[in-house]
Parts: sequence; C-alpha cells; structure tokens
Amino acid sequence: MKAKKIWSLLMALAMVSSLAACGDTAEEDTDTAEVSDQAYVQDKGTLVVGITEFEPMDYQDESGEWVGFDADLAKEFAESLGVEAQFQIIDWDSKVMELDGKTIDVVWNGMTLTEDVTSAMECSQPYLINQQVVVVPAAVADQYQSEDSLADLSFAVEIGSAGCEIAAANGYNYTEVADQATALLEVASGTADAAIIDSLMAGAMIGEGTSYADLTSTVALTSEEYGVGFRKGSDLAAALNEFLDGKYADGSIQTLAETYGVQDALVTE
Repeated sequence: MKAKKIWSLLMALAMVSSLAACGDTAEEDTDTAEVSDQAYVQDKGTLVVGITEFEPMDYQDESGEWVGFDADLAKEFAESLGVEAQFQIIDWDSKVMELDGKTIDVVWNGMTLTEDVTSAMECSQPYLINQQVVVVPAAVADQYQSEDSLADLSFAVEIGSAGCEIAAANGYNYTEVADQATALLEVASGTADAAIIDSLMAGAMIGEGTSYADLTSTVALTSEEYGVGFRKGSDLAAALNEFLDGKYADGSIQTLAETYGVQDALVTE
C-alpha cells in the first residue's frame, strides 16, 4: 500500500510540474507576441528598406549613396526611430516574402497600393499619385495615342509590378523583366516595342536631357496611389503616418518633393 501511495504522490507532482512548464511556455509566447515591430527595429538598430533602383524614388548618386524622394524620407523616418536606414535591392515579386522573412523591414519604393499589396502588408497612408504609362520610341509615338492602338505591341514590364498586372489584365503580349529601368532598356535596344512604367519614373528618366532622350510616354493606363508597406500587423505603419503628418505640418515634405520634381504628384494632406 505504501508503495502505491508513494507512486501516486510522484505522479501528482509530475503533473503539477508539467502544468507549470506549460504555463511558462504560454507566458513566453505571450511576451513574444507583445514585442512590437517598432521595438524589434529599434532593438537591432537598423531599418532595412527593400527597394529597386527607381529614379526619382530610390537611386544611387555619383558617390554610391542611396538618394531620392523615398530614400530621403526613409532615412529621416529611421532617424526619428533612433536607428539607421539600410537599403537592400530586392526581387520586387518577392517583396512580401522578404518582409515576412525579416530580411527587410519595409518596402519603400514607389509602391502602388493595389489590393494584393494592402491585403498582404500593413500599409501607410498614400503620399503620391502616380499613373502607369506606356513608353515608346518618340519616332513612332504618334501611332500609339489610344489604348486600342496598343494591342499588337510587345511590352516589357517589371515582374510583380502594377504595370505587369495591367499588361496581363489587358491581354497584352509582354515579357517580365527585373525592374522598370530594365524595361526602358528593352525599348531603347529594340527588344521590346514598349514598356509600361510609373509616370514619376518616366518624368525623371525619359525625354530631352536624359539617358533615354529618344523615348517618350503616350497613353496613361491607370491612376493610382503610392504607399509604404510593413509586415502585416506592424505598428510601424502608424508610426510612419504620424511622421508623415509632421512632415506635412511643417511643409518639409513639399520642399523634398520639389527637390526631386514630384511636387505635382504629392497627395494633399
């Protein structure tokens, strides 16, 4: 009998210990869940910004420093958090995976707020208005002034971009390339008839005084808004909105927009 009682006592103690361990695990899980994305970024001391090379949003100057309307804003936002902005070129089609895998902390690169983007990311308020425009050689631009005239063209589009979505939706013949800069190169070299790119990029990179003086934009296919994307549920989106409100209030976002020639696209507060 005594042996049975001792055995029962040991089993009871084992169950109590097991329950206590489960409670500790649950508490640890709760503590982990309560750590905010902002705290995570501040703890590691860097805000890793996912980009593609996209003038006038994110591009490298002659010294190799990342500059542009988005790059400058990202650096100022990082400074407001007490961390350093680090820029990382990504495959645009993998931007959500990069975010969720924490190889980057934010996508800040003239990103259109499509339904796919807003459902997969925690997004900021819109800050710039953009269009998807068709770019063709200036010598043939008069032939492509309507959507109907575009049907037989072969397009180059950035993979995973709003331009890619439009090409697919309209049933165009298109080839996906790494980024919008490559799409322009395809048109300039004659391997594509046209490209679909952001109007803000077109304004900075094609036409007189640019590297693509012989290219021009014709048809505007959509009107859209740019936003910044964080991990789903991230509290950094609210922090950025507060930061942007401050930039509107003191007028500095207008000044920055004028620096990069995007002031006409700036969303009014």
